Amino acid sequence: MQKNSLKYWIFGLAGTLLGLASTAKAQLYASADFDSKYEMLLSNPGVQIEATEAINKLYNFKFAEADAEFRWLRYRYPSHPMPYFLMGLAEWWKIVPNTDDTRYDERCIALMDTCITLAEKLYDTRENKIEPSFFLAAAYAFKGRIHSERKHWSRATIAGKNALKYLERCKGQSEISPELLFGDGLFNYFAEWIPQNYPLLKPVLWLFPKGSKQLGIQQLEKVGNNAFYTRTEARYFLLQIYGYENQYAKSYDLAKYSWETYPDNPYFERYYLRSAFVRGNTAEAEKIATSILDKIDKGKTGYEAVSGRNAAYVLAYYSNNYYHDIPKAKIYYQKTLDYATQAKAFTSGYYLASLVGLGRIAEKEKDYEAAREYYKTAVDRGEKKSAQVKEAKDALSNLNKLRRDERRKRRD
Repeated sequence: MQKNSLKYWIFGLAGTLLGLASTAKAQLYASADFDSKYEMLLSNPGVQIEATEAINKLYNFKFAEADAEFRWLRYRYPSHPMPYFLMGLAEWWKIVPNTDDTRYDERCIALMDTCITLAEKLYDTRENKIEPSFFLAAAYAFKGRIHSERKHWSRATIAGKNALKYLERCKGQSEISPELLFGDGLFNYFAEWIPQNYPLLKPVLWLFPKGSKQLGIQQLEKVGNNAFYTRTEARYFLLQIYGYENQYAKSYDLAKYSWETYPDNPYFERYYLRSAFVRGNTAEAEKIATSILDKIDKGKTGYEAVSGRNAAYVLAYYSNNYYHDIPKAKIYYQKTLDYATQAKAFTSGYYLASLVGLGRIAEKEKDYEAAREYYKTAVDRGEKKSAQVKEAKDALSNLNKLRRDERRKRRD
């Protein structure tokens, strides 16, 4: 990534992360009557039920059902940004299982643009700027996120700056409800995490306040446990954060609970599989992996190559290393390669480890040419410092030595 691209990337990333903090805040006030005080929505159970039913359908990948609810909300509030934002959020979650999928970009951005237009009108006419600021920050954030994924650095920068601008105008409201800790939690965690993991970006980050990862996690956990509207978005981020922090027990508990709540959400099921596998819960991981592959075969919404790659590798690993069922291991390793090829994920650990696994099997079967080809492919496609590439290089070296020894024996 070039120097200027780094600058664009950090503005886009920072704006997106901070703007996403207002996503659920926007949902918090979504269905309020235009002449109501925004605090009243927190104690309005009718509005909570109305909004939550649609959002739950969204998170469970029942997009058609969720869209019907959102269209009803649009009918009720035709001049409000909320319905367009929620419809755009649904398009974003269609992207979540595989962020390389660009099919939903155009519609998501168009809906967020409409949300921005309506929110700007509210901002100009309302004395209280908090609600329109939430929607503006959130909509710009998702635009920034998509542009960052597509490496449109200039567009990501503009969207990120706008998200930051409007988020700043509605900060300091966390005393109202645990919902409003969401933004503070994301900011505190990533403001410390980004410079630790991307030291080249430190000069750009001097203009941001200092953060605290520990405080950020505590705040997001409070939101995930106590909030009404923002808890699922908080859990979405916590799953990633627990992975960054190697907190595997927490990741497992949260992933399992999230999947049980939304059993047709491929993102949560994939995290559940990953955390069960890392913790050595063999029977559980096998069951989840089989479930994922079955859902892919049935064409369930959101279940595609990325999830398939993960699930197939887990079954290949167990077949090879636990049950020593080599024919089945070969089938699942090949499935992993096929899914990785569909996803164009040629540098992923699952892809490279499957190549090495097939190479080891071929070597034991004395099919040295096939083994050599598997190892060579892993070396050629993997990142030089990856553990799988190192293993493949060592295996190639040993294989070459074996072949030299065999030639020498034949000569002697």
